[in-house]
Amino acid sequence: MNEIIRHPAVLFVLLLVLLAIATAIGALVLRRIRPIRADGRDDFNITQGATLTLLALLIGFTLSMAVGRYDQRKNLEEEEANAIGTEYLRAELIEGADADKVKALLVRYLDQRLLYYQTRDREQLRAISTATAAIEDEMWRTVRGVAREKPNPITALVVAGMNDVINSQGYAEAAWLNRIPIAAWCLMIIIAFFSTLMQGYAARAETSNVFLLFILPVTVSLSLSLIADVDSPRGGLIRVTPQNLMSLKASLHP
Repeated sequence: MNEIIRHPAVLFVLLLVLLAIATAIGALVLRRIRPIRADGRDDFNITQGATLTLLALLIGFTLSMAVGRYDQRKNLEEEEANAIGTEYLRAELIEGADADKVKALLVRYLDQRLLYYQTRDREQLRAISTATAAIEDEMWRTVRGVAREKPNPITALVVAGMNDVINSQGYAEAAWLNRIPIAAWCLMIIIAFFSTLMQGYAARAETSNVFLLFILPVTVSLSLSLIADVDSPRGGLIRVTPQNLMSLKASLHP
């Protein structure tokens, strides 16, 4: 299920087929086996309306969750760029060759963070994570050594800035892993299935229009695919562009 949700286009096709089948079952099978009687039409309309309302509420709430997570990823990218830029400036407070070393490490670190935001390949992502961890260890050893040699408020400021850089990376990656639960997806798909099933079942044989019958499956499939797109940091079209990190890189490499 996770693999399908990571690819919104595949999810759209699968949902469209599933919901179209549900509509066809309702229109071609249920309606012939057990047609709705005239005295039961009002009760059926109430049930159908409640089901569609519940589906709409779930889609709305889930879209709100996805947008909130998307905004969180954008905000953390901005905080990460600010932390790296601030530490780059604080590195000038270090005396000797360690200042240039810290700056060079921060530039390399920034390149890896840009790759993290832009890549879609999992193998490359693992390589980026390994390289990022190695650079973080080297940066921390460098500022730790400076702080031990000259323990004063200035070096403490540099160490605090490096701590912010490393923490911001952890917060950003945790936000990328924070996704809509699979249980919520299963619930929406089940309710969507029964909603389209009832849509086909409710169609009147003498006045039903095939085009109108399949509007609901298409719109529901598009809505759920949009949610998956927003909620998929790497698989969808709507992605967080590291604009702040790119601006920082441009300022460090004029």
